[in-house]
Amino acid sequence: MSELQKSWVDSANSAETDFPLNNLPYGVFSVGDEDARCGVAIGDMILDVALLEQESLITLDTAPVLNQPYWNDLMELGPEKWAELRTRLIALLKEDGDAALSGNAALKNSALIPMDSADLHMPLVVSEYTDFYAGRHHAVNVGTMFRGAENALPPNWLHIPIGYNGRASSVVVSGTDIRRPWGQLKGPNDQLPRFAPSMRFDIELEMGAIVGTSSDRPITVAEADANIFGYVLLNDWSARDIQAWEYQPLGPFQAKATATSISPWIVTAAALAPFRCDTPERDFELLDHLKDDGPMLFDIDLSVTLTPEGGQTSEIASTNYNVMYYSAAQQLAHHTTSGCPMNVGDLLGSGTISGPEKNNRGSLLELSWGGKEPFTLSDGTVRSFIENGDTLTLMGSATGDGYRVGFGVCTGKVLPAAKSPYAT
Repeated sequence: MSELQKSWVDSANSAETDFPLNNLPYGVFSVGDEDARCGVAIGDMILDVALLEQESLITLDTAPVLNQPYWNDLMELGPEKWAELRTRLIALLKEDGDAALSGNAALKNSALIPMDSADLHMPLVVSEYTDFYAGRHHAVNVGTMFRGAENALPPNWLHIPIGYNGRASSVVVSGTDIRRPWGQLKGPNDQLPRFAPSMRFDIELEMGAIVGTSSDRPITVAEADANIFGYVLLNDWSARDIQAWEYQPLGPFQAKATATSISPWIVTAAALAPFRCDTPERDFELLDHLKDDGPMLFDIDLSVTLTPEGGQTSEIASTNYNVMYYSAAQQLAHHTTSGCPMNVGDLLGSGTISGPEKNNRGSLLELSWGGKEPFTLSDGTVRSFIENGDTLTLMGSATGDGYRVGFGVCTGKVLPAAKSPYAT
């Protein structure tokens, strides 16, 4: 395991920060009425890399690429330029490194912005969004609830990463409020469906992989791994009662279209490299296009907290990304097998990440076992599904020797359903 890389930015050397020099995640920020632009988190500060590009301390292309409110332009330049930028940032920020920034007091003062004074925005333009169902514990839990333990996993599950195409238009950045959705519902005792707000609103604790290199042909798992620019925390908000009525036979639709929240910082694949780990042992040998090509998962601790409006925060789940059955590279490789073109800025959701124990379950559907086993928060409040005013927060980090590589938070507050436009 690698050690902490020391920076002249003091706050980056704390074992408590998500953003040491080892990390350097990419986000988009603004201050006041200024235009949103690319920034890099370092300790409790944001490095204005658009300014450094303007001042020629960073040169990546003949035209600026970091003065935009997204990182897609850098992604378009390809993996060699991704590596070049990371190398340059480390040189500018490391202790006893290139003094072009640290030795220029005026520029340093302008280029480092306190994180708590900035607004964070979507870090990329999402081209397409695909969500997978690749966590075995989650799939077994959900399958057991609905089909019984003997038929918990669909027959194809151990052979291919199951997924569906979601809505890129409803991907939002952490901190965006989430409005409880309306939908068509039909309970087990209802003769006919009705149109009403979802009463079984839920989260899904996931990781999101961002495709940084386009493709228009089937690609290998190794190629897919190289095409992934970075990772974010991802919460695929889910209306379980809408889903139960609509998903047969074609799968999720409106139940998953309300919103998908992502963390504002993209942690690069390079920053996560020291934390690579193997996928679990296989029940069946995978076909050639899906076979593991070295360690493709990451050892990332994950947790979820729930805070009722005006109440105490409770941790309701903790797990690790290393329990996934399929890696993001395998998901991406499988996505391309039909010749499906993949675009810069495509987002792949891992699927709900649940572990083997009850407190490892990454959704309220599992934590409350479909509402049959309500759970109690630290203040005595009881939950089966999300109530109005609840704030759900996802956190994640990989732990090194005296440091951690973190994602910040992915959070959203659930607001009451809007007034129905169909009311008579």
